[in-house]
Amino acid sequence: MVYHVIGTMSGSSMDGLDIAYCTFEEIGGKWSFQINQADCIPFDENWKSTLHQITQFNGKELMLAHTAFGKWMGEAIQQFVETHQLEHKVHLIASHGHTVFHEPKLGMTFQLGDGAAIAAITQLPVVSDLRNMDVALGGQGAPIIPIGEKYLWSEYDCFLNIGGISNITIKKGNDHIAYDVCPANRVLNLLASELNLTYDDGGREAQSGNKNEQLLNQLNELDYYKHSYPKSLSNEFGIDIVYPMIQNYPISIQDKLNTMCEHIAIQIANEVDAHQIKNCKMLVTGGGALNTFLITLLKEKLVANDVEVIVPDMNLIQYKEAVVMALIGILRWREEVNVLESVTGAKRSSVGGALWMGQD
Repeated sequence: MVYHVIGTMSGSSMDGLDIAYCTFEEIGGKWSFQINQADCIPFDENWKSTLHQITQFNGKELMLAHTAFGKWMGEAIQQFVETHQLEHKVHLIASHGHTVFHEPKLGMTFQLGDGAAIAAITQLPVVSDLRNMDVALGGQGAPIIPIGEKYLWSEYDCFLNIGGISNITIKKGNDHIAYDVCPANRVLNLLASELNLTYDDGGREAQSGNKNEQLLNQLNELDYYKHSYPKSLSNEFGIDIVYPMIQNYPISIQDKLNTMCEHIAIQIANEVDAHQIKNCKMLVTGGGALNTFLITLLKEKLVANDVEVIVPDMNLIQYKEAVVMALIGILRWREEVNVLESVTGAKRSSVGGALWMGQD
């Protein structure tokens, strides 16, 4: 079977909406894919402000924003379709939305961006609310990317995504385990903004600084790192706990960036050690893969484990998550498992996602 699908992702780094139009083929249970077109649609100042403040909205304001963001996404996807002349070529849209609240211990996760609004504007089938079923089954609802890693990149034994939050996936026999490691770009970008930068390009500012041992030790002692998987992080952990902790230190922004990069690399290396990962290749994607300084630190810390850090081509670095969302949407359409219990700790693996039909 061949599927032509659009996958979308709005990550915790808040840089914009990733849209990837992909072709998938499944033959005898083996999947292959190709990224045909991909764009990142940046958020305008209004949406940047809204997304930064949205956790403070009351119930009515939140639901109005949910509808408005869905309409904005639908219009952005429709423009993408028209720009790349994809009319009548798309079978399905899979929309992750933008995570606002993620409280799996309370049985709740909420991604902004009404799937019905997207379907109404594009007049295409839309799969949304991808994490909700897993959370309802007692799972963490995250990470959900490992289903794609299992089917699309089976040649790797270890995966690392460095986005707003860094997360790791490890192949263990026929199963995959995965979980959030630590805050990453969400905090780094907040620090870079103090230098009037959107982000620290290549980690140059961080590289020019020096690590602060006292701050580094305090970061490494955070309680989250003492818990075993399955576990996941909300954006608030980086924004409300890690960032204020860093701000308490009267050191330069460059020193703060340097120390945070060191912290990220240490926490990733700790997880590699904890699972005795050795002699394998680690595929690294997400915006953090472009932070040359951070990747250099990580490579140094993984030498003893003989773990080779592989940074792929730009399309895969930027759009891997959107590609996997597209696959998750296809699996939902086929009514096949798309969230793994071995990853999230749910009672069972599940077929997740709400399906909205854009036309009769």
